[in-house]
Amino acid sequence: MSLHPRRRRLAAQWPTMLWLVGVWVLLWGDLTVANVLAGAVVAVSVTGALRMTPIDFHGRLRPWGLVVLVVRFAWDLVVASAEVSWVALRPRHTPRGAVIGVQLRSHSDLYLTMTAELCSLVPGSLVVEAHRLTGMLYLHVLDVEQSGGVEAARQAVLDQEERVLRAFASDAELRGAGLEPHPRRAARRGTPGTEVGA
Repeated sequence: MSLHPRRRRLAAQWPTMLWLVGVWVLLWGDLTVANVLAGAVVAVSVTGALRMTPIDFHGRLRPWGLVVLVVRFAWDLVVASAEVSWVALRPRHTPRGAVIGVQLRSHSDLYLTMTAELCSLVPGSLVVEAHRLTGMLYLHVLDVEQSGGVEAARQAVLDQEERVLRAFASDAELRGAGLEPHPRRAARRGTPGTEVGA
C-alpha cells in the first residue's frame, strides 16, 4: 500500500520540519517540551498547507564543518549579545545603524536561506531583503562603528556563508563559490589562492 501523495510529501520534508522546529525554539529562546511540540505543529502546518518549491540538495554533510559552524554561531551569539547590551547601556552614545548589501558567493536558495537565517538570529543584525536570483542580501546593522565598519560587517556575512558552505556544500559547489574544497591539503601542497578574500 502506497502513501497518499500529501503524506508522502510531508514525509519527504522532514529535514525542513526539523529546521523549522529548531528555528521556532531559537526564536522563543527556551528549550522546553511545549516549545518543541508547538514548533512541530507549526512545521507540519506550514509544510502541509503551503505549497513550497522543492529545494534540491546536491551537497554533503561535512561533520567538521558543521562543528565549526555551530561553535562559531554560539560564540557569535554570546559576543553579539554583549555588544548589543553595551550599545543599549552606553551613556550618551547614539548607534549609527546602516543597511548594507552583501553579494553572496553561492546562488543556491538553500545556502542563501541558511546564511540569512543565521545572520538574522545573531543580535545586532537583521536581514531585511534577499534577492534569490542575484544572491544579494540586505542587512540592517544596529551599530556600524561597533561592528568595525561597513566592510567588516560585510565580511562577517561572507564568513558566515563560507562556514555554511564548508558544512554542507559539495566540492563542486565550493569551487563554484570560489572556495578551495580542502584548504588544509591545498595549503600543505602550496596551492595558490587558498586564502579567503585574497
